[in-house]
Amino acid sequence: MADPKNLRINEHIRVREVRLIDDEGGQNGIVSTREALELAKERNLDLVEVSPNANPPVCKILDFGKYRYEQEKRLRDSRKNQKALKIKEIRMQPKIGSGDLDTKAKHVQEFLDEGDKVKVTIRFRGRELAHTELGYDVLKEVENRLKEGSYTIEKPAAMEGRFMSMTLNSKAK
Repeated sequence: MADPKNLRINEHIRVREVRLIDDEGGQNGIVSTREALELAKERNLDLVEVSPNANPPVCKILDFGKYRYEQEKRLRDSRKNQKALKIKEIRMQPKIGSGDLDTKAKHVQEFLDEGDKVKVTIRFRGRELAHTELGYDVLKEVENRLKEGSYTIEKPAAMEGRFMSMTLNSKAK
C-alpha cells in the first residue's frame, strides 16, 4: 500500500485512463478518469490512486478519510509490535580474575537470554597494549563460559584503539 499522505485523489489524478476498483472491491476494468470521477461522485466517495506506478494506474472508489485512518492505524500497530534492540556492554581488563570473569560471563548470558545484543570490551591501559593476545584469551574464555548454542558472534574480537571488543547476538528468537 502507498503512503496515505502522498496519494492523489479526485481532480489531482492527471492520467487519461485508470484501472478502476469500485467501493465493493469489484474490478471495473480500464475506464477514463473523468468517468471514474463521476462514478465516485455519484456514490459520495473519493477516487483514490492506490498504485500510481502501475500501467495504467490503479484507482479505488472509497472514503478517503476512512482509508487514511485505517492506514495510520495499521502503521501504529506495526510499530507497536517492533522491539527496540538494545546493545548491552560488559567491560573488563586483560588481568581479570577467574571469579570476576565468572560473574561477567554470567551477566553476558543473562543479557543474551533477554534477547539483547552484548558487546564485550577489554580495556588496555599503559603497557598492556603490548600484550593484546591476553585480551583475545579473555574473550575466548568468556565464550567458553557461555551456554553452547545460546549466541552467535556478530562481530569477532578486534582492536579499536585502546579497546578490544566482540559483539554477541542472542540466538533465542
